[in-house]
Amino acid sequence: MMEEKSNVVLVVMDTARADFVDTQYAEKPVTPNISEIAEEGSSFSSVYSTAPWTLPSHASLLTGTYPSTHCAHAGHKLLDSEHTMLQEVLAGSGYETVGVSNNVWVGPSFGFESGFEKFIKGWELLQSGTDLGGIGLTTNGREQIISIAKNIFRGNPFKNFINAVFARYYMDRELDNGAHRTNRRINSWLGSREDSKPFFLFINYLEPHLEYRPPKEYAKKFLPETVSYQQAMNVNQNAWEYVTEQVDHSKKDFKILKSLYAAETAYLDSKIGDLIAILKENDEWDETVFILLGDHGENIGEHNLMDHQYCLYDTLMNVPLVTNKEQFGDSVKSDELIQLVDIAPTILDEVDIGAHNFRDQIQGYSLHNSDFGRKFVIGEYAAPQPSRDAIEERVGDPHGIMDRFDRSIRCIRNNEFKYIRGSDGETELYNIKSDPGESQNVSNEYPEMCEQLEQQLDHWLDSINKRNVSGEVSMGKSTQQRLEDLGYLQ
Repeated sequence: MMEEKSNVVLVVMDTARADFVDTQYAEKPVTPNISEIAEEGSSFSSVYSTAPWTLPSHASLLTGTYPSTHCAHAGHKLLDSEHTMLQEVLAGSGYETVGVSNNVWVGPSFGFESGFEKFIKGWELLQSGTDLGGIGLTTNGREQIISIAKNIFRGNPFKNFINAVFARYYMDRELDNGAHRTNRRINSWLGSREDSKPFFLFINYLEPHLEYRPPKEYAKKFLPETVSYQQAMNVNQNAWEYVTEQVDHSKKDFKILKSLYAAETAYLDSKIGDLIAILKENDEWDETVFILLGDHGENIGEHNLMDHQYCLYDTLMNVPLVTNKEQFGDSVKSDELIQLVDIAPTILDEVDIGAHNFRDQIQGYSLHNSDFGRKFVIGEYAAPQPSRDAIEERVGDPHGIMDRFDRSIRCIRNNEFKYIRGSDGETELYNIKSDPGESQNVSNEYPEMCEQLEQQLDHWLDSINKRNVSGEVSMGKSTQQRLEDLGYLQ
C-alpha cells in the first residue's frame, strides 16, 4: 500500500512581475491573499525564470531543464517527448494528475498534455480530445451534454442553445480571462473525485496578461483619481505598435497601464483566495503543498518596451514564488537565488519521491539540499517572438526598429551584476545593487567583471546538454486565432 503523500497544487500566475506581488501599488495592497500565504508559509524574492515568455518558461518549470536543452522556444514551438515532465513522474508515483490551462501555449498543441489524466483547455467551450467526466462547464461533463441536449429541443432550439451554453460562457469571459471558470471547474472536480489517492493539480491563470481589462471595481481602486475607467480603457495597449514607435505613450499613459496591471493582479489574487477556500471547503488544504509562482514578468514601458519579448531584463525575469509550507526550502523569507528549474526537484523532495531517472534529467537543484546556494542564474531567449517578418506583416515597422531585436540573447546574473550577451555581439553589464532598474550599461567601467561573467556563462553552456532542434510546428486555425487574441503574431 502506497505511503500516504501530500497533494501538490502548482499555480502559475501568467505574466506576474515579482514587484507587483506581496507588495503595494499606489499605497494599496495588491495581493492580500497571497501575502497571507507568504506570512504563514514561505516567500522568495530572488526567483528567476529561464526565459521571458510562456512556452519556454513552462517547459523549464515542468522538465527542470533550460531552453537550450528542452528546445521549446520561438525557433521550435513544441515541447517534444524527448524529456519527461513533472506530472508524468507524479502520475507514475500514484498521483491523480489534473491540468487546467488558460494559455494556449500551455496545451496539447505544444506538448504539455502528456502525463495528465485530465487536461482542461480554458479557452474551449466544450473540451475536445480529453475526458469530459468530472470537470465541465457545469458540475459534470456528461451531465452538461445531457442538459444541453434536453434544452436544445424545447421551444426554439437555437435560442435555447445560446441561452444554455454561450450566454454562460460569455458571461465568464466578461468577468476575466478564465480564472472564474477555472475555479468553478476545480470545485466541481474536487467535489466529485474519489479521494483514495493524492492529486497533483496544475493551474495556469492567464490574468494579468495583455490586454489589461480588469473589472471596474478593481481598476478604480488603483487608477489615479483624475482618470476614469473609460479613459483608462481608451489607452492604446497594442504592444507591437508601441515597440515599433508608431504609438507614443506619455508617462501618464504608462501610469494608467501599470494601474490596470495592478488591478488585474489584484483581481487574480481574489480568485486565488477563492481557490484556497475551495481547497479548505473540500478538506484538502492541510494535506496540500501549495506552490504559487510566475512564469515571466512584463514590460510596461520599461526599456522602451511593452509585453514580454526581446529582452532579458529583470522586469521579465524576476518572478514571485510563495508556498504554504514553512519547511519548503527551510526558510520563511528568503532572498537566495532560485530558478524555475529548481521547482520540480524541490517538489519531489517535499513529497518524498525518488524518481532517479527524472532527477538525472533535471538541471536545477532542490531547495531542500543542505548545500543549496546558487551563485548565479541563467536566462535564455532563443529567437524573437513575434519575429521581425510577423511584425512587419501585421503592424509594419516604418522606422526599422525590429532590426535590433532580430537576435538571440543569453544572460547570467549573480547578486551584484548581470551580464547580457546577444548573438549580434552586443553586450551589456548592469550593477544590480546600485541600479536595480538596469538603466546604465557599465560594461566599459567593469571589463574584468564582463570577462568573468562571460567565462562563467560559457562554462555553463559547455556543462549542459544542448540540443539543436528547429522547424515549423503546425497548429490549427483555432489555436492560431487564440494566440493572436493574446497578442502573439504568428
